[in-house]
Amino acid sequence: MIKFEVKKLSAWYRDIKVLDGISMPILEQQVTAIIGPSGCGKSTFIRCLNRMHELSEGARLEGHVLLESQNIYAPKVDPVLLRRRVGMVFQKPNPFPHLSILDNVLSGLRLTRRPKNLEIAESALRKAALWEEVKDRLHKPGVSLSGGQQQRLCIARTLAVDPEVILMDEPCSALDPIATARIEDLIHELRKNYTIVIVTHSMQQAARVSNKTAFFLGGLLVEFSDTSQLFTSPKDTRTEDYITGKFG
Repeated sequence: MIKFEVKKLSAWYRDIKVLDGISMPILEQQVTAIIGPSGCGKSTFIRCLNRMHELSEGARLEGHVLLESQNIYAPKVDPVLLRRRVGMVFQKPNPFPHLSILDNVLSGLRLTRRPKNLEIAESALRKAALWEEVKDRLHKPGVSLSGGQQQRLCIARTLAVDPEVILMDEPCSALDPIATARIEDLIHELRKNYTIVIVTHSMQQAARVSNKTAFFLGGLLVEFSDTSQLFTSPKDTRTEDYITGKFG
């Protein structure tokens, strides 16, 4: 089943066009990886999926982004509520420095008017594979955790508001190999219940965690297919050149 349908999406920062006519589906309860060299529009693309792109000064877009057939840019759509349905995990772990581990997890609930309680926090931390590591220090600062734990804390914070889609913008780029493996294991578990879109510079990571992969180059979608097919039998020579290291 299609979760997102992106149709002829173009995006600009002021006069700079960073996406050019992107059209692709994002399937429900699958992991879609977005790969490509720096500056190709990967992060802008996922920011368009929960209307974070419009928060940048001078940003604009054309085209359509449909979430379960609803245009997310329609005037009646509340972007705050949209971002509850479509959560974001950023490149660097960003726990709120003045909040405890518990309050970090529950911080998003005030936007959705859901009651804050330990059961929601525990559930989110368990889903993020962090509960056993922090259950005895929930009132310690979130920033007291290691980098990998902080990233899983941020994932728990996203999960606490009960999203349908999780966007991940290079979630492992600041982590060591062991922490990266924990996040990848977590992605495998989460995709049983969530639709996930991950931007990654690591083609090995894309191959390990995703069902579908899209290759972006210069703001264009060059190729989109099953991950195994894209990495073993790419249809476009530009894709082959990128994954074999001829550029990028």
